Amino acid sequence: HLPSMRTPTEMIVGLVLCPCGLLLTLTGTLAPKWRQVSLVPDQPMDVVWEQGIWDICRELQSTHDRLCGQADELGYFEQVPVRVAQGLMPSSLVVTVVGLVVAALGVRCWQPEPRYVVAGVAGLVLLLSGLMSLVPSSWYTQELWALPAPPGSTLNVGYSLVLSYLGSCLEILGGLALALSFHHCCKER
Repeated sequence: HLPSMRTPTEMIVGLVLCPCGLLLTLTGTLAPKWRQVSLVPDQPMDVVWEQGIWDICRELQSTHDRLCGQADELGYFEQVPVRVAQGLMPSSLVVTVVGLVVAALGVRCWQPEPRYVVAGVAGLVLLLSGLMSLVPSSWYTQELWALPAPPGSTLNVGYSLVLSYLGSCLEILGGLALALSFHHCCKER
């Protein structure tokens, strides 16, 4: 008879995926590259506008000169998907940190047995945080080409949007893994 692991596999999976999701979502929230606008008429060919949820940057690709804090002449920041992202992305980060603290209390490897109910609740909180960041990422992706841009310019998805989306998915998967802890609680009864 082999001794059982103190920390079940689903808890380990949750504690690996959720911090990775937090880092990706944090990077996606802060970096100004949710959308790239290139080939803007009346601008040099190598000018790229990078739009995030907090800032707009202008970069000359030939010299890599980058200037952030550009004026929002088209009303980009007033658009509903951008405003929703400005509210939900930071909120999701806070909820993720709370969920990870609760998970640490439930999974603690230095106690004889994990607290399955606490770990399960942490999983639900982390699942919620993943959904909170998935909603604005998905909505922004859906509305990417409808958001204001100079006529005739080319629009592309930026890496920050991709990182936010991936981070959301990792948090959802990690939250689901931790929520499986409820199974142990029910099995004991």
